[in-house]
Amino acid sequence: MIRTFLQHDVRWQQSLDGRWDFVPGCDRKDRTKLPKAYSRTIQVPSAWEQLPGLENYRGKAWYRTTIPAVEGAAVRLVFGGVSHTGTVFVDGSKVGRHYDAFTPWDVLISGLSAGMHELVMEVDNTFGDHSALHIENDYYTYGGITRPVEQQLVPSVYIDRVFATPRKAKGKWNLDVRVRLKNWSNAPEKRHVMCLLGAFELDLGAVTVKPGQERLLKGTLRDVSVNPWSHDTPHLYELETLLFESDEIVDDLIERIGFREISVKGKKMLMNGTPFKLRGYNRHEDHPHYGSAIPVEAMALDLELMRDQGCNAVRTCHYPNDMRFLDLCDELGFYVWEESHARSVKFTHPAFDEQIAGSTREMLEWHFNHPSIVIWGCLNECNSLTKEGKAVHRRILKMLRDGDGSRPVTFASNQRTKDICLDLVDIVSWNIYDAWYAGGPDHVEPGLKQMLKWLHSDASGAKGKPVIMSEFGAGGLYGVRQRQASKWSEEYQVACLDESLRVYLNHPDVSGAFIWQFCDCRITGKRWSDRPRTMNNKGVVDEYRRPKMAYDVVKRRMLEAVEVQQKAESRTRGRQKEVDRKNR
Repeated sequence: MIRTFLQHDVRWQQSLDGRWDFVPGCDRKDRTKLPKAYSRTIQVPSAWEQLPGLENYRGKAWYRTTIPAVEGAAVRLVFGGVSHTGTVFVDGSKVGRHYDAFTPWDVLISGLSAGMHELVMEVDNTFGDHSALHIENDYYTYGGITRPVEQQLVPSVYIDRVFATPRKAKGKWNLDVRVRLKNWSNAPEKRHVMCLLGAFELDLGAVTVKPGQERLLKGTLRDVSVNPWSHDTPHLYELETLLFESDEIVDDLIERIGFREISVKGKKMLMNGTPFKLRGYNRHEDHPHYGSAIPVEAMALDLELMRDQGCNAVRTCHYPNDMRFLDLCDELGFYVWEESHARSVKFTHPAFDEQIAGSTREMLEWHFNHPSIVIWGCLNECNSLTKEGKAVHRRILKMLRDGDGSRPVTFASNQRTKDICLDLVDIVSWNIYDAWYAGGPDHVEPGLKQMLKWLHSDASGAKGKPVIMSEFGAGGLYGVRQRQASKWSEEYQVACLDESLRVYLNHPDVSGAFIWQFCDCRITGKRWSDRPRTMNNKGVVDEYRRPKMAYDVVKRRMLEAVEVQQKAESRTRGRQKEVDRKNR
């Protein structure tokens, strides 16, 4: 399944997960565009690096299965993620292509005759001028169909997207709804749209959609009686959108939403009007058994380990995450910082403009309704030093705001006091490794003091904004124990994280802290080959999710912060009750 819940009661859908025919380029003997023979089978979803003999394969591979079609309906194929470029062929004809492993995408095929048809996917995970975002980096670019695949049969006019934005006014919750319809037929079609939220109804009326066009309908559900969503109370509701042809329901789409508002006021972040702080991890989609194709059960375990430590947040470094992971965050009440795909990429790459715009747009469109997402981010550790770099940051941050004005935006900077782009964001986010690259644990507190002094001066351009410590941490090799606590030992990692969390979690001007990182992960390329095990070893658990010594230190510091926050909230509630009593 693409999601952890069913999105359709009316629209026909089926999972295409399972065994597909498979042949990597290194096995092919023919020179035809599509393979004449397939040497293996492979499980979809999966990363091909998990197969014997393909552990380090970088190249192309081909997948094949069959799909049904019926008269009067188009086939819609939905791909949760293909790493990193997928080209789709049906009965030998190219019908679609997509770049970027980390955003969902779909292909619509109309005019197929009733019966079974051959579906072939060509997958490419190579680097070069065709790939601006997937480069040799501090995380691994796997190959394959790495997230679930689904087939749907859609009528001539169908529901393409539903965007729901909760909004509170005068103590009442409202829901702004936008519904996008598409018409793949050769004739104009009239349809009626209705939205249901439990007992509440929103009639968006009837509209005619021209052939090959789309139409956007808007409306607001007012004064709905709901419980708000938050970390402590992750209440979810199903918004069902129905499409009518005359009096018959011909299509539907179910989105799961939560009612919450995120805002920024001075140096504070507010959740439903109450100040809150983020405590959590940066997490890569990486696992030694599954590569980036992590099953939902393993995703859930990651979140359980974080919750055990008192975390309430996760940053999806440095790309959009699997929708099932976001569904779990919705369900468990985790706050999410999600960002479009970029880490230290070159803005001058010939494909950059097109590919970063695609990643940003698709992240917004596919992930818009997740209540867990409280921050949109972009352009991690990129060029924020120059006027040219600032123009790019301005453009992508504007894309985020234009696509969704209900969430604050940021980017994670490692440029310290040289950064000239902090005036563009709602939240200032710093990747600072003062305990690892700059010195030792004793550098953490003076380093933060120096940065905050600069930030709240006129020189930064971002005076008075909230601050998140978006990355900090230290390497620790699982099982390496040394009384002298030298670098790469678990003892040194403990010292660095203990001091970092003591400082960051307790500072009144710091609104969030994301440890780098949750688990050790594989890396790509010669630039990173000097790292022990050719891994990023800064995980608090190793790649197998075995806790290092730092696990218990993180847990103690996080739970201390939870207790402090709960006491502060209790005092705030007490003061408010006293004000209410006097006003009566």
